[in-house]
Amino acid sequence: MDLLKTLVDKGLRRELPTRDEALAVLATSDDELLDVVAAAGKVRRQWFGRRVKLNYLVNLKSGLCPEDCSYCSQRLGSKADILKYTWLKPQEAAAAAGAGVAGGAKRVCLVASGRGPTDRDVDRVSQTIAAIKEQNEGVEVCACLGLLSGGQAERLREAGADAYNHNLNTSEATYGEITTTHTYADRVETVHQAQAAGLSACSGLIAGMGESDADLVDVVFSLRELDPDSVPVNFLIPFEGTPLAKEWSLTPQRCLRILAMVRFVCPDVEVRLAGGREVHLRSMQPLALHLANSIFLGDYLTSEGQAGRADLEMIADAGFEVEGAGERTLPEHRADALAASGGGCGGHDGAGAGGGCGPCGGDADAGVTAGEPVSKASGETGAAEGADAAAASGRARTDLVAVRRRGAGTELPPNA
Repeated sequence: MDLLKTLVDKGLRRELPTRDEALAVLATSDDELLDVVAAAGKVRRQWFGRRVKLNYLVNLKSGLCPEDCSYCSQRLGSKADILKYTWLKPQEAAAAAGAGVAGGAKRVCLVASGRGPTDRDVDRVSQTIAAIKEQNEGVEVCACLGLLSGGQAERLREAGADAYNHNLNTSEATYGEITTTHTYADRVETVHQAQAAGLSACSGLIAGMGESDADLVDVVFSLRELDPDSVPVNFLIPFEGTPLAKEWSLTPQRCLRILAMVRFVCPDVEVRLAGGREVHLRSMQPLALHLANSIFLGDYLTSEGQAGRADLEMIADAGFEVEGAGERTLPEHRADALAASGGGCGGHDGAGAGGGCGPCGGDADAGVTAGEPVSKASGETGAAEGADAAAASGRARTDLVAVRRRGAGTELPPNA
């Protein structure tokens, strides 16, 4: 297919596709899906080989957020039955981070709900970064604390942060339909502040919020222009008790097309398969590794993820390998450019991309249905029946969704 050949050639040259070409990827048929994945996979392997970077989330402060982001379980007025707790102590956060590092993660993403940090909050996070790095030599740390104010990005960099995450989430034209308590421009400004401070910028999107193909292309083209080192792709899991509770529109095929489009538009950027992958990609997760070169290990902010061991087995079975602590994540030209700007990411001393975490602590979940936790480490009772029923009716696999009840903020060991 001429479209895919053109897109591969452009991706290998780091050339921006046209908007029509990006839209055409989203419009491909199911019969063409494997061809799309194979083509985008060539671009992924050119810049990242067969490596998969593992990242681990630590939710430093959960729930009770004053922002009204429609997708988020921690939003103002959320009735989702999530864990709610105030700031973890530095040693508590370091212990949680250590579990992820022991499981193979080379980056720890520190997330806190809220509009943005106070100066006292930056002090808290700085102490947490120091505790994590003291116990885990060479680990990368990404902070995700919401909107930054003057000098805070520089303070986080001085404290040892390697990256900062703040997602654009959706197109500028539709942003006001998702959130009213801050603006799209606020988000862009925070990413610019992180970049100016020498932090590796991480900024991505949430798919499945009722947006059009044009909206998806708009936000990904905006991300290309913003030029973060990492683009996390979250897939919405609608929360009961939030405005997007009924938005079950994603299929595995749709998710793969979105990931392929992101890879073609951002060929040499770390594309992270983030929140919602287990629920929406399901058994097709291994195919997504041909498009994304980075995933989260274990649980998310307020929802449980796939068992950490299952993540590692999936990577190995699909013919990929976990990226080692001494390996550089970013292609040489990006790593060199970041180092020249004063950032420390791109190599083993701070390689790669940010956390794909929440904009104000919520994105990496992209939602979760409230209820009792469900183990996903092995074939749980009723899963087969749930899969058959969902397939027959076209409904989402809500049987795969569980609120996080372990790890940070609890007395139970984390899933890593």
